[in-house]
Amino acid sequence: MALAVMGILLGLLLLGHLTVDTYGRPILEVPESITGPWKGDVNIPCTYGPLQGYTQVLVKWLVQRGSDPVTIFLRDSSGDHIQQAKYQGRLHVNQKVPGDVSLQLSTLEMDDQSHYTCEVTWQTPDGNQVVRDKITELRVQKLSVSKPTVTTGSGYGFTVPQGMRISLQCQARGSPPISYIWYKEQTNNQEPIKVATLSTLLFKPAMVADSGSYFCTAKGRVGSEQHSDIVKFVVKDSSELLKTKTEAPTTMRHPLKATSTVKQSWDWTTDVDGYLGATSAGPGKSLPIFAIILIISLCCMVVFTMAYIMLCRKTSQQEHVYEAARVHAREANDSGDTMRVAIFASGCPSDEPASQNLGNNYSDEPCIGQEYQIIAQINGDYARLLDTVPLDYDFLATEGKTAC
Repeated sequence: MALAVMGILLGLLLLGHLTVDTYGRPILEVPESITGPWKGDVNIPCTYGPLQGYTQVLVKWLVQRGSDPVTIFLRDSSGDHIQQAKYQGRLHVNQKVPGDVSLQLSTLEMDDQSHYTCEVTWQTPDGNQVVRDKITELRVQKLSVSKPTVTTGSGYGFTVPQGMRISLQCQARGSPPISYIWYKEQTNNQEPIKVATLSTLLFKPAMVADSGSYFCTAKGRVGSEQHSDIVKFVVKDSSELLKTKTEAPTTMRHPLKATSTVKQSWDWTTDVDGYLGATSAGPGKSLPIFAIILIISLCCMVVFTMAYIMLCRKTSQQEHVYEAARVHAREANDSGDTMRVAIFASGCPSDEPASQNLGNNYSDEPCIGQEYQIIAQINGDYARLLDTVPLDYDFLATEGKTAC
């Protein structure tokens, strides 16, 4: 019974150790085999999921030569090192993405076909090191050229305006090098003529005479020559493009007479390289109608703004003058008795005592005392501001004369 219990405990401990060893450490992911094109490039994947506490300290790529593997690449704390002169300039290992140490080989040769080993070393949290490696097979094939396709680098497609710089591109897949030839078909069942021996057929600039049917051929080291589909390339004269644009809205001009004059000024032709410009709205017109409308609108806005400012300033001045006049009239009314006494005392001197002058002693001569002159001057200033003689002034002058 005791032996059975001990056996069960040992089994559980062993299972736990295997689980930690399997799921608690990084695992490399490498395909069993991969195929690359002869004279082309290939990427051999080798990735792992980074784990917390595990630090990558060493990366190796090995290739099988005979019975022993040979190191062709080494990455350590000092940097990357290519160990074989054969791979100088054509081998690279990814390091931008954590956990990705894939191998890129360019310009594959037939003798690059072999078994490759990806080996990574990590330092564990307890200071130990863990090494994992995976083997994959690289196969190199000579791929024949596929059927080429023709594209254009312009948004116009295969119909472009005259004077534009444009190119037609021929592209095919296969083992490089791939040679390309461009042909232009002739009329009357004549043989096509060769126009270029590059993958790109460039027109700088395109002329009406360049219009026609074109196709390209692609040929590699393996397989036969491949032909693309025939494309119809059309170069239109600038006047024809403008005529097409102006004829499109003609059916709308009769029922929409209000917008016909505006439409005439929008006959524009745009070109990427600046070969074509904008056409004017018509002979003898220096400015388009929308520019004239914009100028008139701006002028009206300026006139209305100036009138509003002047009206506000005038209203403010009038309110100030009216307020000053009202304040002066109120003060004059409140202090009428005092002012009359001052005028009497200062402007009408008499040798007789005041107690003896009990009757009405009127005089035809006006009183010209100091206080009267000051009040007259103030009232005169306000009268000039208001363009009229205030009633308070007449009233005070009359009372002054009466008092004298």
